[in-house]
Amino acid sequence: MAIIVTFDLPGAGQDLYDTVIHRITDGRGFTRFADVSDPGLLSHAAGPVEGGFRVTEIWQSPEALEAHAKTFGPVLADLGFADLQPTIIPAHNVVVS
Repeated sequence: MAIIVTFDLPGAGQDLYDTVIHRITDGRGFTRFADVSDPGLLSHAAGPVEGGFRVTEIWQSPEALEAHAKTFGPVLADLGFADLQPTIIPAHNVVVS
């Protein structure tokens, strides 16, 4: 079952987001979905919100997210977000173009 995952990063901005992406992609970054090497990720969007930055993703399954968390979890912890708890809800519908 696909899931929708939302990370709110209080006090963060685009610089922190860019640092996380740089680290989890070994400096490659990504600007196109084709640049994402994780096959379990269906969608990724990020942008500023009041008081911080928000990342919303759609994953094929909770297991796919858990596998990827082994990569981004330590990076977030290193940057001061060790206790970050995303909001996770089941996806009723996912449309991918």
